[in-house]
Amino acid sequence: MLPQVEKLVQSGIPVMAHIGFTPQMEHQLGGYRVQGRGEDAQRLIDTAKAFETAGAFAVLIEMVPGEVGRAITEAISIPTVGIGAGNQCDAQVLVWQDMAGLRSGRLPRFVKQYADLRSVLHTAARDFALEVGAGTFPGPEHTF
Repeated sequence: MLPQVEKLVQSGIPVMAHIGFTPQMEHQLGGYRVQGRGEDAQRLIDTAKAFETAGAFAVLIEMVPGEVGRAITEAISIPTVGIGAGNQCDAQVLVWQDMAGLRSGRLPRFVKQYADLRSVLHTAARDFALEVGAGTFPGPEHTF
């Protein structure tokens, strides 16, 4: 992706690079797997440096061991944003649907669920359907 990043930056389009696990490459990476273990750590560090040289304004580091996230952050001067890359990145991000508890099923280890909005929304939708079915919604207070 380096030539594309260089071209975009030269065209005035800001680019945040994405390294480690990249969801669009899940099948090529062998599934939902941690990246950057062992000798592969240096490859990620080198890739981050190359993206910095290409003009990226920041690097998103996804699903790598914490020590690799730290090493990348120390190796480059542009900001790093971690998602499952330890607490030594310059910033953190979570997919809001995961963080808010909207997704069902197995969540990645790095996701912390701060709420259970899925249950709240399920209950609200069920109650709405029941009231519409019973004819109690909309009531006089909801009617012009």
